[in-house]
Amino acid sequence: MSMLTAFLAIPFPNLDPVALQIGPVAIKWYGLAYLAGLVLGWIYIRRLITTNRLWANDTPPFSLAKVDDLLLYITAGVVLGGRLGFVLFYEPGYYLANPQDIIAVWKGGMAFHGALVGCIVAIWVFARNNGVNPWSTGDLVTAAVPIGLFFGRVANFVNGELYGRPTTMPWGMVFPEAAINHPAIEPTTRHPSQLYEALLEGLVLFIVLRVMTHHFGALKRPGLVAGTFLAGYALARSTAELFREPHFAHAFNVGPLTAGIAYSIPMLLLGLMVIYWARTRELK
Repeated sequence: MSMLTAFLAIPFPNLDPVALQIGPVAIKWYGLAYLAGLVLGWIYIRRLITTNRLWANDTPPFSLAKVDDLLLYITAGVVLGGRLGFVLFYEPGYYLANPQDIIAVWKGGMAFHGALVGCIVAIWVFARNNGVNPWSTGDLVTAAVPIGLFFGRVANFVNGELYGRPTTMPWGMVFPEAAINHPAIEPTTRHPSQLYEALLEGLVLFIVLRVMTHHFGALKRPGLVAGTFLAGYALARSTAELFREPHFAHAFNVGPLTAGIAYSIPMLLLGLMVIYWARTRELK
């Protein structure tokens, strides 16, 4: 890192990942981010389900009382899927050698693509158990997901993890954690890619889905919002991956390809298929 770059670099705030310590119990910002995403998402879904004009024939897919049950299903899907996804998609070798750490979620390690699979299973089980349309249920959930993504990426920034690639841009930051896997080039200024992802995967994607639900009647075509979310997230994540440091020593890091992009390609294809199906199927 040149003297000029070092002078212009924005200092990383290096915030304490623990938001509140009560005796032996540590409440971390990451946990609060998950909580905020789930609670605000629950509130938003309640607003959508009670706005009759957004639905075909002014009839929501299920009653407001069922939203509380849906929250429980989605919470289980996010936590179990996110954790198992990280174990299987990013660090299978480590957890095969240390299976006792699989349940150690307090040490960190959650994967969005795993949480997505967990949520899909949770949505299907909820819809089956309650006799409701799984596509409309998926539309409700995915309309709210960007809220959680925004808070989650901000928490990644607070933790100094999932940092960006080296950059000479004036807003580059030195992330202390980068020295663990890249000691030969540290300290160096890097993109605050967590904030890029908070913007693209969180704010921008939420606005796109909000416009669709409230101005283009997307909820009247079951699956359209869910398909748009899948394709939209895949594009947002793949764009952010261009600025994010690839997961260290991952097998999918080949040329411009990264693990995040590799796992997003099936999402993009599936999302486009669902969009096409939702727009062309005959409504009953």
